[in-house]
Amino acid sequence: MATNNWDKEADLLVVGAGPAGMTAALVASLEGLDVLVCEKAAQVGGTGATSAGTLWIPGNIQSREAGFSDSPEDAAQYLEQLIGGDRASEHRRIYLRDGPSVIDYLSERTDVKFLPCGLHPDYRNNIAGAGLSGRAIIPENFDGRLLGKDFERVRPPIPEFLLMGGMMVGKVDIINLLGRYKSLSAFRHSVSITLRYLVDRLRFRRGTRLVMGNALVARLFYSLKKQNVPVLFEAPISEFVCEGESVAGAVVKSPDGALRIRAKKGVVLATGGFAHNKKYREAFMPHLIPIYSMAADTNTGDGVQLAEGLSARVNADNHQGAAFWSPVSVTKRKDGSEGLYPHLAMDRAKPGLIAVNAAGRRFVNEAVSYHDFVEAMYRSHETENTLPAWLICETRFVTRYGLGAIHPETKDLSTHIKDGYVTVAEELRSLAEKIGVDAEGLENSVKRHNKFAETGVDQDFGKGDLELNRFNGDASNSPNPCLAPIERGPFVAMAVWPAEIGCSVGIATDPDGRVLRDDGSAISGLYACGNDMSSAMSGAYPGPGTTLGPAIVFGWRVAMHAADKVPRTAAD
Repeated sequence: MATNNWDKEADLLVVGAGPAGMTAALVASLEGLDVLVCEKAAQVGGTGATSAGTLWIPGNIQSREAGFSDSPEDAAQYLEQLIGGDRASEHRRIYLRDGPSVIDYLSERTDVKFLPCGLHPDYRNNIAGAGLSGRAIIPENFDGRLLGKDFERVRPPIPEFLLMGGMMVGKVDIINLLGRYKSLSAFRHSVSITLRYLVDRLRFRRGTRLVMGNALVARLFYSLKKQNVPVLFEAPISEFVCEGESVAGAVVKSPDGALRIRAKKGVVLATGGFAHNKKYREAFMPHLIPIYSMAADTNTGDGVQLAEGLSARVNADNHQGAAFWSPVSVTKRKDGSEGLYPHLAMDRAKPGLIAVNAAGRRFVNEAVSYHDFVEAMYRSHETENTLPAWLICETRFVTRYGLGAIHPETKDLSTHIKDGYVTVAEELRSLAEKIGVDAEGLENSVKRHNKFAETGVDQDFGKGDLELNRFNGDASNSPNPCLAPIERGPFVAMAVWPAEIGCSVGIATDPDGRVLRDDGSAISGLYACGNDMSSAMSGAYPGPGTTLGPAIVFGWRVAMHAADKVPRTAAD
């Protein structure tokens, strides 16, 4: 397009207001650039707003100050063992080097503050260099009232994560709520957050006490507002404006019409990846192509498609997979629509549950990470139908631990049976017939599992062997916190399906986020970060916060490069 008649000008145009895009915009503004953000949706946050909000940052000072030791050198060894050497090796080296200082930068100069998670094992802690604590951090809770009327601009969590129709709770809150009658401190905490929520509902559509990913995006948005960085909502990018082979700006479609925006320092693509783009799903996702996605509906590959139009490389080389996965169950919401509940950590590792395929056979250590669980589903599906897989337990298990979107302490499952969320039967054989699973296979699997529960040793898949398993299990259960017999009906079955929580395949970049062509040269004036950027982890999932950690760190690097302030070392 011709490069005249601009409607707006900025130093940096950031396309997308998720964690990566808002980080890039915030840092660029702090470094003196004039920044404009355009967001396709009517709210900020994207997929990050509905996430757990954890960042994987080995060597972070927050954990060290809390007494948890960690070594970035060990983390480098762990990634080398897990992933090996590939085109993203340099990205990982710089990520590990810069990660802690990026978190310090944000903590010192913005309202984006973090807390240590303490014990939070890496997902493959049987690999050399894996850590048990000190690498995971979470955003501090945030008071949404500080945003005033713009609180409505923060994308809410999925309804399945909310209590009483609008109250957010984190892990500490859940522990206190479940133990509210066991200690005075737990009772006080439970009463405090409940009263806060009830008062909030007098003024707001939902609770303003924000936790997890919602706290992260709200803190970024609040910091952007303090910097007076404008955000254009409902303004998707439609095309680039180029000068020769350089990107000079872009056209965005705003509610007031198309705007030609000049970007003197560059355009940053942070549109969330290709999660809902049929073409890219067919090209990169495993077959059968997953029908569900946890990504925001607006993540339709806009950035990837536009970059590819400039001969950018969409990098699937050496990736262990196209996406980062979670098993999900399909819920029925009050308005009749379907929802998805990600089975991350609250049920699969607990004692008294197994996962089976259509043959009724177990196929995985149920307590592995959500990513590894789905990869095992696909491996099993090569020989037996495992889409969906079935979680099998007793109703007593559901009452004690919950199952998917069914909360602990639930005794009456009739509503969930009626809407098809669970299937219940008095006998295992009858349960198998109802869900279309081989009855003899299921009975044999349960019988074999029960023998493992007696000894505390899962001879088939090692459930309870890894520190990650035990961390998410039940410490009060012995001899194995992840094994208990399934022997007394009624029995429960729940279908789970694969769904990606983020894309791994994306636009190839250098470590500064500059978009690369097929020949390896950089496209001047064009950056990518977040899920638009080909993952530095190459499809592997080392630990909690594998997507958000790189989103924040490389968002920072993009901004620093645009401001010509990237710190360099001799190793660079």
